[in-house]
Amino acid sequence: MTSYSKEVIADLVAGTLPWPQTRRIMSAYKDDDRFFKYVAVLQERVGWKDPILLPVGDHLFICQSGDERVTKCECGHSFGDYRKNWKLKAAIIVRDSEETLREIYPNSDLPDPDWMEIREFICPECGTLHEVEAAAPGYPIVHDFEPDLEGFYRDWLGKPLEPLNKGG
Repeated sequence: MTSYSKEVIADLVAGTLPWPQTRRIMSAYKDDDRFFKYVAVLQERVGWKDPILLPVGDHLFICQSGDERVTKCECGHSFGDYRKNWKLKAAIIVRDSEETLREIYPNSDLPDPDWMEIREFICPECGTLHEVEAAAPGYPIVHDFEPDLEGFYRDWLGKPLEPLNKGG
């Protein structure tokens, strides 16, 4: 099995590898420590020390912050407990009129605003767009998933996740 260095993984994350090499890496079996190299690369890219436990987007992570596990933006903004829907603490732009939909569909057919709205979830601190939802007006904001961090680390990565300090 081929093993890739942390530097190669960093170039993969940065998008600077030539396409043939990127394709080879993506298509091959993953080395056993790939996830840990990937997280180490991400950790070096952020300006804070809270350990990243799981990336959930290009600029969004579940981190160990003191005695809590939180969803955190790359800029350091915390959206709070990772088990709660982080989107409820984001800045939200709702495109629910022809005028606001035309801003993102300038030269094409528009969705009918009576049937669909576009929701943009943005970090209130740095302005990073983290996610976009298309939903029927009035439909609840989707809570994408609540990962089983302990199970993922134990069963998939073969490394137990340090338990939270419950005495806090």
